[in-house]
Amino acid sequence: MTRQSISLTAPNEEWLKNQVNAEEFSSKSEAINFLIKKARSQEEFYDFVRAKIDKGEKSGFVKKQTKEEMLAEFKKNLGDV
Repeated sequence: MTRQSISLTAPNEEWLKNQVNAEEFSSKSEAINFLIKKARSQEEFYDFVRAKIDKGEKSGFVKKQTKEEMLAEFKKNLGDV
């Protein structure tokens, strides 16, 4: 594992200390690694969702409409149910 030196704002330093004191994490390093892993996972999820949206838009199914036009179409389709 590589060793890094980072600077933290006072509120972030306090939060880390509190997490370790409350035994949520065994060390500040563990907390930082957890937060980075969580951010990476979230980024991967966003990439997945973006890819699905792009695929849907490129399928030709989506029509370019304003919000108002879409709402009117949804309301019209509700009457068909």
